[in-house]
Amino acid sequence: MKPFGYLRARTTSEAVRASAGRPGAVFLAGGTNLVDLMKLGVTAPDLLIDVSRLPLDRVTETADGGLRIGATVRNSDLAAHHAVRTRYPALSQALLSGASGQLRNTATTGGNLLQRTRCPYFQDISKPCNKRAPGTGCPAREGAHRELAVLGHSDGCVATHPSDMAVALAALDATVQLHGPDGERSVSVTDFHRLPGDTPDRDTEIRPGELITEVVLPPRPDGAVSLYRKARDRASYAFALASVAAAVTVRDGRIEHAALAFGGLAHRPWRARAADEILRGATATHDTFTRAVDAELAAARPLRDNAFKVDLARSLAVDTLAELTART
Repeated sequence: MKPFGYLRARTTSEAVRASAGRPGAVFLAGGTNLVDLMKLGVTAPDLLIDVSRLPLDRVTETADGGLRIGATVRNSDLAAHHAVRTRYPALSQALLSGASGQLRNTATTGGNLLQRTRCPYFQDISKPCNKRAPGTGCPAREGAHRELAVLGHSDGCVATHPSDMAVALAALDATVQLHGPDGERSVSVTDFHRLPGDTPDRDTEIRPGELITEVVLPPRPDGAVSLYRKARDRASYAFALASVAAAVTVRDGRIEHAALAFGGLAHRPWRARAADEILRGATATHDTFTRAVDAELAAARPLRDNAFKVDLARSLAVDTLAELTART
């Protein structure tokens, strides 16, 4: 076991100061992913900065009718929150589809966004992995990749981001609030996670020493409905082979607002901008949904064993859009 230091931060500023200039420092909240990776030897921080007791565990209303979600709000509390269930149901559904009840009682909003890939080569320190050890290669490309990426991958990495919550947040146009040595800034959830490119070891756009303090949901568009659906190998406690979060508004048979995001297909939640563009202003028909989703998935580059994910995502998205638009 590698020794490490421990600091229980009393304020956000104290946590950021303790992390600044310490490459081996990491923030600890629920620890449901970090502690697992430490046990596996995938990560070995020299300082754990405990932020679980900071006053970041509330869900509050914004002045314009949105929601502010503190970084240490537990997944189970967020899924059960009345405003989330009634105004942003896709988010509640996404949270409830991930992990077990015990894990949701511990896992936090910020930690969920920062969780690392579940690629088996990343978690096995006896194997090469560009994400864990840059420059060593990506054996998943020719090895076990059935569950891995079909969109946005690179020669360096074909891993997928595991979060269900982040997919719903992407479709809902949420932003991440960060506090770091240089002050505070906001990043959209869509831009917060990165595609692998030549630097697959960087999962997010977070800067050294920055701490997630909250996630902000904008007001729900008038009349919008949302839904999250997930396809997986077993009925529970499994990561998505493909998932879809959608939010739409339909008036007089036409789609006024549309936002679609895929999970389980890429290194980050995949916001379907091409599909959104086709859907907006179009009639709410099966042909429209199919044309929009096909336009988005035209960029897919499946590997030897995961081409099925393209068809799976197509069916899932078209069915989700049909179900949603039938409600409006």
